[in-house]
Amino acid sequence: MSTDFIPAARPIIGDDEREAVDRVLRSGMIAQGPEVATFEQEFAEHFVQGRATVAVNSGTSGQHLGLLAAGVGAGDEVIVPSFTFAATGNSVALTGAAPVFADIDPRTFTLDPESVRAAITPRTKGIMPVHLYGHPFLVDQISAIAEEHGLAVYEDAAQAHGASWDGRPVGTFGDFAMFSLYPTKNMTSGEGGMVSCASEELARGVRLLRNQGMETQYANEVVGFNARMTDIHAAIGRVQLTKVDAWTSQRRANAAALDAGLAGLDGVTTPYVAEEAVHVYHQYTIRVDAAERDRLRDALRAEHNVGSGVYYPIPNHRLPSLAEFAPGLELPETERAAAEVLSLPVHPSLSEGDLERIVSGVTAVLRAGA
Repeated sequence: MSTDFIPAARPIIGDDEREAVDRVLRSGMIAQGPEVATFEQEFAEHFVQGRATVAVNSGTSGQHLGLLAAGVGAGDEVIVPSFTFAATGNSVALTGAAPVFADIDPRTFTLDPESVRAAITPRTKGIMPVHLYGHPFLVDQISAIAEEHGLAVYEDAAQAHGASWDGRPVGTFGDFAMFSLYPTKNMTSGEGGMVSCASEELARGVRLLRNQGMETQYANEVVGFNARMTDIHAAIGRVQLTKVDAWTSQRRANAAALDAGLAGLDGVTTPYVAEEAVHVYHQYTIRVDAAERDRLRDALRAEHNVGSGVYYPIPNHRLPSLAEFAPGLELPETERAAAEVLSLPVHPSLSEGDLERIVSGVTAVLRAGA
């Protein structure tokens, strides 16, 4: 069995992607151009049932511009989870609105419907749930709350390419949805994001905002940003689109192997999957006792050469950058998850031997500490 280091995540870039980049470089059209337009169409058809889709230079840009195009701004509130990457709350704050942090469901790590309901105020404009780790948020319950109170839903689908709820793909439930194309996501364009929009009007707003406020050159309609994707990045993404389904199948198979290997191991809770959900395992996240989590992470690296990750060790409402929006807030399930979660490698480049080493490493470390 190999003893090479097993990283927590690994981008997969091959000759096809390199050849696509070379093709664009030879064309002389490097900035946003025909590759981006084709990538938008292909991504939309592949993941979101053909909804209007706009490419941008990062997932965070997509979330920020989507919110602005949806009319979110100063004086508004958007309910978000605290247990996620800071970009979720950041994107709300960047509009001038206030992120309002709610607690999570302990099984799926996604927004808890009752905590969302309790966070609604007269200023609430919408709810931005995260499909965390590749598991969809509790779509039926969150959508029902939004409808009851006349609120919009904005999806953070950064980690959920190809996930679905009750047979319907994520990215098709909200006014808009953001997908990240960062290198360690389930597919990448090198860097970038996609915004899936429920209306052409909203999509046009995102297009204007990403390109200095103009669709026609020099005819600036609004104050905008430079958040364009390049044709180089789009070319990489187009190649990855042809591979992502096979990679997702492999991630799911790897997760099943880890489930089987860790089943019954004292002190470990393997990922829950709701009956309605297709989980795409951007992360394979276990729970271990808070007193053991950091020891397990460190020993896996030192003794078994296995990487892992804690996503996320500091809840957003505790971060210095966002704490002003949540003075005195207590989110018990979020705090417990931050102390207990550990993400193990599940990426599609793992071999059978790698999976066996991950399982044996976790087992050995936890039994040694028992």
